[in-house]
Amino acid sequence: MKVAIIGAGASGLTSLKECIDEGIEGVVLEKENYIGGLWRFSEEVGKGGTVYRSTIINTSKELMCFSDFPIPASYSPFMHNTGVIKYFEMYAEKFDLYKHIRYNTFVHQIKQASDYDQTGRWDIVTSPSDDHANKTTTTYDGVMVCSGHHWDPRMPSFKGMDVFKGKQMHSHDYKDYRGFENKRVVVVGIGNSAVDVACETSHHASKVFLSTRRGTWVFSRLGPGGQPIDHVFNRFINAVMPTSMLEAELKKGCEARFNHEHYGLKTSYRVLAQHPTMSDELPVRIICGSVKVKDNVESLTEHDVTFTDGTVEKDIDVIVYSTGYKFGFPFLDPSIVEVVENKCDLYKYVFPPHLKHATLAMVGFVQPVGAIMPISEMQARWVTRVFNKKSTLPSEAEMMADITGKRDHMASRYTESPRHTIEVDFIPFMDELATLIGCKPSFLSMFFTDPKLAFQCCFGPCTPPQYRLQGPHSWKGAKKAIESVDNNVINSMCTRQVKAVKSRSGFFTWFVLLGIIMVPLAYAIYRSNGDIGGAVSDIG
Repeated sequence: MKVAIIGAGASGLTSLKECIDEGIEGVVLEKENYIGGLWRFSEEVGKGGTVYRSTIINTSKELMCFSDFPIPASYSPFMHNTGVIKYFEMYAEKFDLYKHIRYNTFVHQIKQASDYDQTGRWDIVTSPSDDHANKTTTTYDGVMVCSGHHWDPRMPSFKGMDVFKGKQMHSHDYKDYRGFENKRVVVVGIGNSAVDVACETSHHASKVFLSTRRGTWVFSRLGPGGQPIDHVFNRFINAVMPTSMLEAELKKGCEARFNHEHYGLKTSYRVLAQHPTMSDELPVRIICGSVKVKDNVESLTEHDVTFTDGTVEKDIDVIVYSTGYKFGFPFLDPSIVEVVENKCDLYKYVFPPHLKHATLAMVGFVQPVGAIMPISEMQARWVTRVFNKKSTLPSEAEMMADITGKRDHMASRYTESPRHTIEVDFIPFMDELATLIGCKPSFLSMFFTDPKLAFQCCFGPCTPPQYRLQGPHSWKGAKKAIESVDNNVINSMCTRQVKAVKSRSGFFTWFVLLGIIMVPLAYAIYRSNGDIGGAVSDIG
């Protein structure tokens, strides 16, 4: 079987690797001359991915790695974007992926082959990226679309945008703070990109105004004791803690850092009703006065911005719109996959349910509360087994029921927003796919055979190697990878030799405790005896 993989980003690389594991001939069609997709920074506007020079990941390395290739222990828990690219390059070298990648290949169209009804094959029309007139058509047995959903910026429509004399840009084209020095800047949005841009530019601009429609809850990357925050949300919490209790604890944690009302960020929405905004710096920039939080934009004039609360900020130089992305498939006819307002019908966010043959799959078109890399890998593991007919899809009616159920669940939980149309929770969705593959660990039996490992899996972070303990293409190194998580985090940070403080002996500790108890008791007895003696003297 010969399969075309569209894109050499995180989803494309792992899709290629899973094709190789299943004995499928995978060919990656990549329009650029490099791998890494949105994680590849470029100085040139319009080139590279969505990252800016200073981008740091929001999910820790232990939870964003591919399941059979952990990120090196020496890498920081929250890596810089250059570390992510280096990891992808190591992954490609480890599994010999480079020779299967065709660079500078632009995909114009994917259409059903003339014999599709009999074979399920697809014709792909491509050309060199710098010569669109020189088109060729190649037929493939299957297609995995891994082109991502962060490449088509979504711009708002505010009155006066056409008359504003300053600079207007989407955060997709933001590179770094240069050009913002001594400027008055408005950043529109309250997601991770908006907050990052506002914080970074505020060190150099004369003033930064952060405009938000509804506020947000701001999370730190650090959890209790300084551990990565995503290490806290384990299987046990996911399985037994009621949503209302989890909401209350998360809100309590956010408010413990700073009072969101006092900082102008308070929202009427529940903590879990929005995609989380991660920032360790925003409250500091607000309390320093470098960032001012404002309501939504109402209108623009040549130099001023009016907000919905009626306030006006004058002499604005730059407006950065961090207003998200649209996603779609421009190389596919809408009759195959139609996207309307960031919504489309895909079973498990992968397979179009109405097609006669399950030979077209979308990988990585989700917005997880957590890392996308392991989810893309899990989808690819499932897809390749479907392609090889080791797994089958249910009926169209059953697939549509699943799609509708997920859509209704999102509507009931999340605020209405284009960014929430493909939202998934990490552990439940990973388990859902793992069940289809046959690689979900059996924790009940594990508690009897290896209780230490079972405890780590259930009460520690839900790391991707858990899905390599058993099932198809299991990995012998999975157990060690799971058990090494805590040490990997500590060793990557503790780069200075710290002498452990010698503990007091057990006898000394008990002696101190006995003293703490006995001294007040002796004093109480003394006072009591003194009072009794005085009383006897009076009677005499």
